Amino acid sequence: MTEREHDRTGEDTRSATYAELAAVGPYGVRPGHALITMVEPHPGHEYAYNRWYEDDHYYAGAMAMPWMFAGRRWVATRDLQLLRTPEKSAMVQPVTAGCYLSTYWITDGRYDEHMRWTVAINKRLNRDARVYQDRTHVFTAFQDHEATVYRDGAAGPRDFHALDHPYAGLVLQVIDAEGPGERAELLEWLRARHLPKRLAGSPSAMVTVFRPTPLPLDRMSYVKQVEGVDTRLTLLWFLEADPRDCWESHFAGLPEAVSEAGHGRVELLAPFVPTVPGTDRHVSELR
Repeated sequence: MTEREHDRTGEDTRSATYAELAAVGPYGVRPGHALITMVEPHPGHEYAYNRWYEDDHYYAGAMAMPWMFAGRRWVATRDLQLLRTPEKSAMVQPVTAGCYLSTYWITDGRYDEHMRWTVAINKRLNRDARVYQDRTHVFTAFQDHEATVYRDGAAGPRDFHALDHPYAGLVLQVIDAEGPGERAELLEWLRARHLPKRLAGSPSAMVTVFRPTPLPLDRMSYVKQVEGVDTRLTLLWFLEADPRDCWESHFAGLPEAVSEAGHGRVELLAPFVPTVPGTDRHVSELR
């Protein structure tokens, strides 16, 4: 066999593998899993980080991967950072750290396959010097979907549309329960009572609820292991209004509502607005 024939055989084998993957396994549109990652570019590297992420990493390190079917980036300008609470957060210190948030949906039932791919491709990107080092992962976790609560019932976009629909803002809320049993109670309270009441008549169209999963042992060394995998819930509030315009009326009281109900402590409540892909809009407003 010639070298050219050998290369062609290898290409045919790889192509056949893709055909096999497409023919079996889950392939629905439900966001069964998510990657939620909040990152702080180091001072002086804001523009370079933004261009690297948008021009390369968003695609090569995320959207080009199998079963990651939707994504969106969000940004917290300095005025949005100053709205965050609580000041003494167990997960973010200072609470203003992490001015960029990226959110991605992963096909339900494809978590294990996706993780094998993402670890492998990020190792390759790192070897090829395509990973920007002057940044800190403030909060990065893969998550399993637990619930979605809608303001308008069956009307309007579904959760699988959420990262493509032009929402005006996003609020990230992280709640820690006392233990695994208490987290189950927290989830039921959120789903059945708290979220339907809060969403009614509000600028939030939906809230997705996730629970974090541990990162693999062979993850990148610059990403710390996930905390609170047995006690934490992560909520994403999708807004039809700028969070600045509705913060006091709809979000400022959320930490007290959780604690007063006896269901844990809000460790982060953080508003964001969407980035504009291909631009450096808002980069000058981060500090």
